[in-house]
Amino acid sequence: MTEPFQNTLFYGDNLPILRAHIPTESVDLVYLDPPFNSNRNYNVLFKDESGLESESQIQAFKDTWHWDLAAEETYHDLIQGTSPHIASMIGALRGFLGANQMTAYLVMMAARLIELHRVLKSTGSLYLHCDPTAAHYLKILLDNIFGATNYRDQIIWRRTSAHSDSKGYGNNYDVILYYTKSNKFTWNRMYQPYDPEYVEKYYRYKDEDGRRYASGDVAAAGPGPARYFNGVLREPPPGSHWRYSQEKLDKFIAEGRIYFTANGFPRYKRYLDEMPGMALQALWTDIQPIVSWSKEGLGYPTQKPLALLERIIEASSNPGDIVLDPFCGCGTAIAAAQKLGRRWIGIDITFLSIALQRYRLADMFGDGLQYRVLGEPESVRAAKYLAESDRYQFQWWALSLIDAKPLGEGGSSKQGKKGADRGIDGVINFLDDTTGKPKTVLVQVKSGHVKSGDIRDLRGAVEREKAAIGVFLTLEQPTAPMQKEAVEAGFYSSPGLNRNYPRLQILTVEQLLQGARVQMPTTFITFKQAPKVEKERPPQLGLDIDPVSYTHLTLPTNREV
Repeated sequence: MTEPFQNTLFYGDNLPILRAHIPTESVDLVYLDPPFNSNRNYNVLFKDESGLESESQIQAFKDTWHWDLAAEETYHDLIQGTSPHIASMIGALRGFLGANQMTAYLVMMAARLIELHRVLKSTGSLYLHCDPTAAHYLKILLDNIFGATNYRDQIIWRRTSAHSDSKGYGNNYDVILYYTKSNKFTWNRMYQPYDPEYVEKYYRYKDEDGRRYASGDVAAAGPGPARYFNGVLREPPPGSHWRYSQEKLDKFIAEGRIYFTANGFPRYKRYLDEMPGMALQALWTDIQPIVSWSKEGLGYPTQKPLALLERIIEASSNPGDIVLDPFCGCGTAIAAAQKLGRRWIGIDITFLSIALQRYRLADMFGDGLQYRVLGEPESVRAAKYLAESDRYQFQWWALSLIDAKPLGEGGSSKQGKKGADRGIDGVINFLDDTTGKPKTVLVQVKSGHVKSGDIRDLRGAVEREKAAIGVFLTLEQPTAPMQKEAVEAGFYSSPGLNRNYPRLQILTVEQLLQGARVQMPTTFITFKQAPKVEKERPPQLGLDIDPVSYTHLTLPTNREV
């Protein structure tokens, strides 16, 4: 029994999710922007993990890949379980580069690219977004996995007009490697506006209505018969023929598209406003990056422009096709796919990213958009398991339940340690008066033993930061003294709504799973909002894929959004 395909966000490692839940040849387009060089923190990826300096002192950015037990196991799986030519390639790369972060990155990417090749339809395409540091190595992987003959292009996206590097040339571009699964693939030719200098040079003529046109040949090389022009039979120039039939010439003459030069030779008017533009080239300089003042910027450090993903999706898929982003981050590919009437699958390994995507989809398409989020806890038992496995993922998940923005460093859980937040894990901003100044809800998350002192600490933070409300999220049940401390904190009086809200609020995970939320004025501005898409949403489309029963952390965790 099959059921209609549902747009889906998966939480978890994309490798086991791809293997267990994405059917073979079910996806039309893959876009991936894996986490490499993402934090712009310099690091030597070619240093041996033992701590010894490599001879290759190539500088690259900090990433999340390391030569650890997982990388070693994946390496052995590739050597033993893949085709001989892929195993040989991976072995050669390790022998050449050594056991370092770069090799770990390539090994982990090879395993995922094999699965992405499997899930692509025969007419499907893959776009891998990277930077020049690793692009040449990734191309070796892709040539071996997809076949060198299925390499289509290397797109250069100029992400900034200039970049000042202390040594060497400014690195102001990213690389997007474009491959297809076969020589029969979806391709919709894209165009871009002509360069102004090109227009001035070639479309330099104007007719009586002011329309620009270029002067085109009516004759072409090779013999051919004479044609009538305004009733006069004219022979083509020696060694040439008239490139249009008599019927077409008569039509063009009637439309005023044929004119005669000073020496009486016919020419064709090619109007600029009728041309689709210049066929899109592999050098993309017309799409601006996300900067701090960008309207669509969400504050996510590696966010890509919506226009970039729209171009890729329009070129290599059709409405109703399935787009997969296995490293979906803040969800630009997902948002672009939804906007363009494609179906989509997104995968990310952090609850922070999943939460950002949910906010973004709601902002752009409204709360009525239907999709699944698979991998989130749906019971206290599952929440406890998540907390025991990774308390920072638990923290981000718990914050997402009340639409709170995490404080402190993003990235992996190892980087999520509390720093300048001084014990506060999240924040909600809201507007509640005519001043336009945001007010704050401070949030603390606890997954272990709780006591009345925790509430006193939260009260101190609320008073110190001059916040309106403090919220204590706890996996364990609060004690009676904790409840007493919260009650004694009094109320926040809303000038906008003329209502009182408890100054300190204690919410358990169990209550949150049952629908409880923070008592506060409801004008949220927690995250920067994505611009709303006014375009009418396409209807839900069907796909014959067996429904999945997704389990992450070994527990059933389906939730409809």
